[in-house]
Amino acid sequence: MDKKFLTYNMEVNGLWQEVKFSEAAVEEIFMPFLHELTDLKMTMDRKVIAYLVAPPGAGKSTLAQFLEKLSRDRSNEVDPIRALGIDGYHFTSAYMNITTIERDGEQVLMRDVKGAPETFDVDLLVDKIREVRQEGTDWNIYDRRIHDVLPDYWSVEDDIILLEGNYLLLKEAGWTNVRVLSDYSVFIDAEPELLRERLISRKVAGGKSREEAERFYNFSDAKNVERVLKNSARADETWKILSDGDFARQ
Repeated sequence: MDKKFLTYNMEVNGLWQEVKFSEAAVEEIFMPFLHELTDLKMTMDRKVIAYLVAPPGAGKSTLAQFLEKLSRDRSNEVDPIRALGIDGYHFTSAYMNITTIERDGEQVLMRDVKGAPETFDVDLLVDKIREVRQEGTDWNIYDRRIHDVLPDYWSVEDDIILLEGNYLLLKEAGWTNVRVLSDYSVFIDAEPELLRERLISRKVAGGKSREEAERFYNFSDAKNVERVLKNSARADETWKILSDGDFARQ
């Protein structure tokens, strides 16, 4: 039986794009998740913090924005959620331009591995999540036009927050302090080869040659994918992204 896909026009990372999800995924995976968060809010006297965690290339930012849209479109059924990314909690470009970390036995500038777990200011992220949980706060974003952090860009007062990021469940120093702040979590699983092709294609679409894109994948993205897939704590739910872009519950 052929899948029925639903098409949506929505803004993701400042760009309007057409996205599609199967009707089955929307009704059997996404809506039950939103109902879970709505039910959870009824039992708590503070804001709900949910995590959407995925390896690079799995489309987590698009999915998070879609889940926010879905919650608002169907607000007669579920409470609306607010989707936020954690890229605004990278260290600043000025800092990464002069600071090194060890990679494969050598010292490399943070800027050359931007996006790795070590390039995030985890202590600041922990403080901000704690503030969001209690009374709300201002939230940093990462501006892709200037390739840098913009502090305190959004005011966040919503009752249900969906944080999306690669490393929110990572079982590594510093990140464990992030992991324990989640009230509910979803992990997106994927085959490494599918992620590889998606990440390389993304770089090529951005103007890189295939050779340049593969070189960057091997130097940076591949290591980040492996760390997320192999070293993330168990989530409350696991969804798998399929080769056609659809999702299935595991």
